[in-house]
Amino acid sequence: MMRETLALLSLSLGIAVVNPLWPVVAQVIIPQPVPVPVAAPVPITPEVVPALQPVSPATACNSRNCLGWDEQLWGRNGDCQALLTSIDNSLRYLETNKAIIVYQTYPIREITLDRVRRSLVRFRQLVMSSKSAAELQASVHREFVFYQSIGNDGKGTVKFTAYYEPEYTASRVRTSVYKYPLYRVPTDFKQWAKPHPKRVDLEGKDGLLGNKSKLSGLEMLWFRDRFHPYMIQIQGSAQIKLTNGQRTSVGFGGGTDYPWTSIGGELAKDGKLPLSGLSMPKLLSYFHQNPREMSNYLPRWERFVFFQETNSAAATGSISVPVTAERSIATDKSLMPPGALALINNSFPYPNSRGNLESRRVSRFVLDQDTGSAIKGPGRVDYFMGTGKLAGERAGITGGKGSLYYLLLKN
Repeated sequence: MMRETLALLSLSLGIAVVNPLWPVVAQVIIPQPVPVPVAAPVPITPEVVPALQPVSPATACNSRNCLGWDEQLWGRNGDCQALLTSIDNSLRYLETNKAIIVYQTYPIREITLDRVRRSLVRFRQLVMSSKSAAELQASVHREFVFYQSIGNDGKGTVKFTAYYEPEYTASRVRTSVYKYPLYRVPTDFKQWAKPHPKRVDLEGKDGLLGNKSKLSGLEMLWFRDRFHPYMIQIQGSAQIKLTNGQRTSVGFGGGTDYPWTSIGGELAKDGKLPLSGLSMPKLLSYFHQNPREMSNYLPRWERFVFFQETNSAAATGSISVPVTAERSIATDKSLMPPGALALINNSFPYPNSRGNLESRRVSRFVLDQDTGSAIKGPGRVDYFMGTGKLAGERAGITGGKGSLYYLLLKN
């Protein structure tokens, strides 16, 4: 599922290309100098630093907060079974031809398909046999090597965001209330000339281009709130309650070739919302109070995403296996090993005893099973929060700087 991200600020990398200045030599008529051959300057090839570097498991140890500590696996609310399910999903992927092809060209030579697979099998055995976070941590330190992402600063700093699977009500037919469409993939989409049509060309500024749209006839569902199909395009999937009482779901089918544009960033740039503390709930509140502004800001994300009906199936990641709530992550798959076991450390919002969300820093074992158009470079992780309203509320305020590690057997 080539899903999008909830990140409100997009990052960009600028690469400066420096052209060598060649000296201009003046002609001298008398006497004629003897030409001295000058070797052309040898271009300097910058050293390519691997995105993952092996580190000692004892790195950044502070009381219980050593690498490999995941206390949320056990106890009354433990989600050990969710982790095991996520591991099994990755193991299924690693048996596919797609995985074989990807790992043949993976840039870090010692991270092979066989090593990733054996690491998952052994880690699964350790999870099943361990009775506590301390016991699992000790086993992991003894048998595994930790590879840390160099992050966005070369020092391991990773920017975290979160995504989720929304649940919305929709109609299979257009009505005066349900009038904002979600579209299926055009049959000739692969033959579309580039540059692709922009969002505004496909749905209009107000989202109601209708019969004048190139997509007319491809409507699959209709929504009462314009932001709902837009949010589904950001998240890449959704569970749907139909107006006739039945249920279905939709998943990513394809998308036009444009980069991610942060609508929150655009609002901040125009002075409509403060950049500090900007979150998805604040963004939604702004548009609910100023619905006409959607026609100004939503088209600024020029990419357009198409969908296919998935008949209530679970949300699926880019490696074609289901993603698991709080045990799956999305990263840049040109750099990070798909399907592999990872460990993240970051702050996430959790409901407290009063029902409010409060931030708590945790370490969690996760599986790398997804990607997104805004998830680029070694310093980005998108965390799958789950399905529904609470998952959306938590995902909408998730952020911060943390760290990312991959675990591989020592031999």
